[in-house]
Amino acid sequence: MYAPERQQEILRLAREGGRVDVVSLAEEFQVTAETIRRDLKALDRAGLVRRVHGGAIPAGRLDFEPDLAERESTAADEKDRIAKAALAELPAEGTLILDAGSTVARFAAAIPLEAQLTVVTHSLPIAARLADHPGIQLHLVGGRVRHRTRAAVDAWALRAYGEIRADLLFVAANGFSTEHGLTTPDLAEAAVKAAAVAAARRVVLLADSGKHGQEHFARFGDLSDVDLLITDSGLSPEDATAIECGGTEVVRA
Repeated sequence: MYAPERQQEILRLAREGGRVDVVSLAEEFQVTAETIRRDLKALDRAGLVRRVHGGAIPAGRLDFEPDLAERESTAADEKDRIAKAALAELPAEGTLILDAGSTVARFAAAIPLEAQLTVVTHSLPIAARLADHPGIQLHLVGGRVRHRTRAAVDAWALRAYGEIRADLLFVAANGFSTEHGLTTPDLAEAAVKAAAVAAARRVVLLADSGKHGQEHFARFGDLSDVDLLITDSGLSPEDATAIECGGTEVVRA
């Protein structure tokens, strides 16, 4: 099968199934994963699909949102490096907000048991990981819990963040870029993220490089709202420099 034929078939599968993944396509067409990535890149350049972690979705699906298990298994090594690098930003004392997100959850799991901090989160998985830390004063923000992310949203959560000030926020995003800012697929989740950003004196974005340039349905801020981006070495030095020109420090772990 020639590349154009394979790409046409990939496009058909994406439109029928809502998404395609690299591993399954490589098995189906008996080619390497790198060949499939080149196919998806060609389709992305043509505006026919949009690349996401591990695969692609049909163009126009800005509301696509992977479930929690899929996000946790995607770019796992990169997320571990980001979480480790983020520990350098952990203060000796103070108040943190931890946003819902798989990379932030890995960071939460790495916080030392002896840490003496006040932590506020609307993420059930993150709260569960920190509940046994005796030195952490843990505050769980309430609200409607979204099944896909296990995060509290809506009026209760927004009101809670409107009533506090925190020293530091570790925030997650499904997409980030200088052009489109910080985005996520769900409007309710975006509203809570924006409220958390407004409640913090300093904002640290934890996001793997695969999210750079991605654009999703709900926008919750500008990249300039972020004081520090901690990502992986997959973000090119040129892209890192462009982001830093906008006022955001970049660490490539």
